[in-house]
Amino acid sequence: MIIATTEQIPGKEVIAYKGFVKGSTIQAKHIGSDILAGLKNIVGGEIKEYSDMMDKARKIAISRMVKDAEELGANAIIGVRLQTSGVMNSASEIVAYGTAVVVQ
Repeated sequence: MIIATTEQIPGKEVIAYKGFVKGSTIQAKHIGSDILAGLKNIVGGEIKEYSDMMDKARKIAISRMVKDAEELGANAIIGVRLQTSGVMNSASEIVAYGTAVVVQ
């Protein structure tokens, strides 16, 4: 599966549009991560636990989007975007979306 943030893929021609595809996940923070984050807030620096959690969430959302595209018979997804939002105090949603296409 080819995944592109652009509307075209260099060297490829879109021969069919299959439609909108998406994948999402909601990840909740762990109490242990919150304690470490509080300490980092005092001394500064990257909160690695949250970075790892969001990286995992992005991978899950993208894989679900790819599955959605494969079910439509696509071999590429163009115009891919990622969006995140807080759904409650201790959880975030990440959504991956784009247009499923067939390229040759």
